[in-house]
Amino acid sequence: MENNALHNAQLAGDSFFWEAGPVGVLLLHGLTATTAEVRPLARYLHQHGYTVAGPLLPGHGTRPEDLNQVKWRDWVQTAEADFHHLLTVCDRVLVGGESTGAVVALYLASRYPEAAAVLAYAPAIKLATSTRDVLRLYAAAPFIEFIPKADLDGNDLWQGYRVNPLRGVMELLRLGREVRGRLPRITQPVLVVQGRHDTAIDPAAGQIILEGVSSTVKELVWMPHSSHVVAIDAEWEEVAALTLEFVERVGELVAG
Repeated sequence: MENNALHNAQLAGDSFFWEAGPVGVLLLHGLTATTAEVRPLARYLHQHGYTVAGPLLPGHGTRPEDLNQVKWRDWVQTAEADFHHLLTVCDRVLVGGESTGAVVALYLASRYPEAAAVLAYAPAIKLATSTRDVLRLYAAAPFIEFIPKADLDGNDLWQGYRVNPLRGVMELLRLGREVRGRLPRITQPVLVVQGRHDTAIDPAAGQIILEGVSSTVKELVWMPHSSHVVAIDAEWEEVAALTLEFVERVGELVAG
């Protein structure tokens, strides 16, 4: 990693695989971030007996320029590899992620019915941008590589690029459109967690998911004091606890 390219470069942000019990959880990070974004939640689940994997997605953890060179299908392919590996060592595998990672997890659930459930934290299935802003983005992308972030995501637990690579953002928009069209294929239990102070995604993102999926078990939980990175924000311990409760409840439904 090039330290000058990353905010909080001292944090561990590479891929990880922590083996434990027979139930696995795949946790995927968001755009411009690294696995540091999901490690506290992953550690919590691992301590409670779950096998957890978190791949570093292509274009991340190196230089912002690299994120402008990848497509959303590259993120999916990397996530699929860890998902299939978890299936070889676990009886059941849940898929989840923060922001962009949540959207990739939804894609996996729409493609693989063997995914046991979906954990979607601040799902970036629709961004908090107007149609006019999106058109401006597409017009600017051929000429401007990056836009500096107004403020850096999260807190001392967040690691990632200090800028938004425009072509990377465009790939997220394409992925969001693709997954919105695939929501009816999702039948697994779905947990969505959003922060009330999240200005990055459309506030209706969670409701779009709940209304779009074909799942019987589907829940949306709002964290009143959190912003976009709910998995590491002020209420992350509450998020971890409600995640564990959901995962255990889903397991009991399957066992029953």
